[in-house]
Amino acid sequence: MKPLDWAILAVYLAVILGMGFFIGRRQRDQKEYYIAGETIPWWQVGLSLVANQVSAVSLIGAPAFIAVKSGGGLTWLQYEMAVPLAMIPIIAILLPAYWKNRGFTIYGYLQERFGVAVRLAVSAIFLLSRSMGTGVALLATSYVTAVCLDIGLTMTIVLVGAVSVLYTIWGGIRADIYSDIIQLGVLWFAALVCGVIIALQIPVGGWEFAQWQGRLSVFEFSRNGIVDGATFSFWPMLFGGLFLYLSYYGCDQTQAQRLLSTKGPGESAKALALNGILRYPLGLTYCPLGVLMLPFMASHPYFSAQVAALPPDYLMPTFFLHHVPTGFLGLIIAGVFAASMSSIDSAVNSLSAASWNDFLVRFRPSLDLIADRAKVRWSRLIAAFWGGISILFALWLGGGHDTVIELVNKIGSAFYGPVAAVFILGILFRRVSGPGALLGLAAGVAANLYLWLRHGDQVSWMWWNLVGFAVCTLAALAVGKGVEPVSAHTEPLPWHGRIVWVLLGWFVVIVLCGALIEWAW
Repeated sequence: MKPLDWAILAVYLAVILGMGFFIGRRQRDQKEYYIAGETIPWWQVGLSLVANQVSAVSLIGAPAFIAVKSGGGLTWLQYEMAVPLAMIPIIAILLPAYWKNRGFTIYGYLQERFGVAVRLAVSAIFLLSRSMGTGVALLATSYVTAVCLDIGLTMTIVLVGAVSVLYTIWGGIRADIYSDIIQLGVLWFAALVCGVIIALQIPVGGWEFAQWQGRLSVFEFSRNGIVDGATFSFWPMLFGGLFLYLSYYGCDQTQAQRLLSTKGPGESAKALALNGILRYPLGLTYCPLGVLMLPFMASHPYFSAQVAALPPDYLMPTFFLHHVPTGFLGLIIAGVFAASMSSIDSAVNSLSAASWNDFLVRFRPSLDLIADRAKVRWSRLIAAFWGGISILFALWLGGGHDTVIELVNKIGSAFYGPVAAVFILGILFRRVSGPGALLGLAAGVAANLYLWLRHGDQVSWMWWNLVGFAVCTLAALAVGKGVEPVSAHTEPLPWHGRIVWVLLGWFVVIVLCGALIEWAW
């Protein structure tokens, strides 16, 4: 990078780090550190939920999937269909339980409903899966910075991870949310700028898309992903995606912790609705980068030959380095840094909350009696620990052949379905027992791991979410019945009829938009 690019990057990082340290100085207790004192406006939480998906994983992995990944293309847009549908059961079923049993983590409800063993099991699954997923997010950013800064991938992972964790352990959830909003704006702008830069470098006669018609189709109905491994086809994307997003936004501590930082369940419902609406326009921003790369590579054979020898996720970093003007490169890399820090800080903060609430104070009760300031220091130390674990995962995952956007979802999909089933069973099936929930959880995870290890080429990882949910539900219902504790009973929230109809209508708009795009090509 040129000196101007370095200057832009340095200023941006200084602003982000300074904001984190400034906010961190005001934290007096863990309620502020973990859930911002329940004072964050709904629209800020909603934008934060959206921003978690506009990370380096999206900016790098999606264009790579569309332009160069074998079997890829615009079918990625199907991935957004289920988002508004998944928000409905979260609002109607899960939010009442979380707000009745409010705390720093959502897993406290499971203890009230099933007992401590279920709470510890689900929280442990979260700690394992989310630390791995955070490592993938760090790896995605390191792909970019390793190419642009001309240093090795291992050194890049360590450097980026160290900077990110330094910001994370100090800022708390409030700084996480504010940085999410900033990085959403920066990366959205960076994606638009990249699109313009690519388009300006395509010659007048190079805008012929007919030869890539297979990559420009949005819907894939000819395969089902059950025996052919076709992940990006309509049915696994719709049904598997529904259960994936139900669990991710409703049963994953990194997202649910944001919902608990609002002023109440109604505010949380609005935040989820905003997320369900904005996710698709966001995809329509960064997915066209992959489409534009098709004629760009055809008209730049040297560049095409260069990236052909590299893993798919090096497509955009290589373009950034050689074809983005000075100044804009610094802005783009700064945005990627911000995206990485946002992804890492939200996860590490949540990992710290789960470790403290679900494990440390249970096995060492004396910690709950120390001063509030000391508890905040403990929370930061735990965050630093999980930041280090995530860096180790990133080092271990480096060099894989899957695009990072697939890898991060495979990790989550192995656990999402069974975890969601445990929560839904606890709320809707009042006589399911704790042992039944544990057996169902183990059976669902085991079924998904079996599919991954033995049938990974035949059964799409999107189906794992539905399979894990179904296996967990059936196994739990087959076990002897228990009696739900009175304290765990929750009255459903109003269905927020207007929100539900808006989300259902938006789902129809997404499907029609996909059909329009396909008709246009």
